[in-house]
Amino acid sequence: MRKAIKPDDAAALVPDGATVLIGGFMGVGTPERMIDALVARGARNLTVIANDAAMPGKGIGKLVSAGAISRAIMSHIGLNPEIQRKMISGEIEVELVPQGTLVERIRAGGVGLGGVLTATGLGTPVEDGKQVIEVDGKRYLVEKPILGDFALIAAQQADYSGNLTYSLTAHNFNPIMALAGRMVIVEPELIVPVGVIPPDAVKTPGVIVDHMLARVA
Repeated sequence: MRKAIKPDDAAALVPDGATVLIGGFMGVGTPERMIDALVARGARNLTVIANDAAMPGKGIGKLVSAGAISRAIMSHIGLNPEIQRKMISGEIEVELVPQGTLVERIRAGGVGLGGVLTATGLGTPVEDGKQVIEVDGKRYLVEKPILGDFALIAAQQADYSGNLTYSLTAHNFNPIMALAGRMVIVEPELIVPVGVIPPDAVKTPGVIVDHMLARVA
């Protein structure tokens, strides 16, 4: 049986300056209690890799407001005017990556591939400074894999061994990010005995989960 830890203890594991993959798709699948604990700890200089910056007061938006992020790698920031202002002022360095390319780069990091070939971004600023190769007469960008020091994700269910299920659009990034984090911390909505989750419903096996947050009392 895996011992669950408190959000404050989990936040203490994430040092300033860490590279952190944070799950979620417009806030669905984002570990809100974990983010609250990082804000309370006063985390600084984080590099955050995520689909989006959510909105002010929600999810990753709380880290933006708290000044915890120095660099962000995301597919879009359109719903968070605060990170837009901080990008323009130079307070946060933002690398915008096409959404499909972003998830495939994370997947490549998680499964040990050397990169991704994609035609997305050719002839645009996305191409600047990147290697271009030709395969069967077609040009492709070489996009490097992404790994994180930590993967912080939310799950619908976790069993006592750390096997996870997800709900709705949390499937888009969370299972892939769990592969690409050197330490995986999960925030489950519900913790159940082993056997409650059918084997074919497990999307992240417990063997790659390092810590999970205790349920709210």
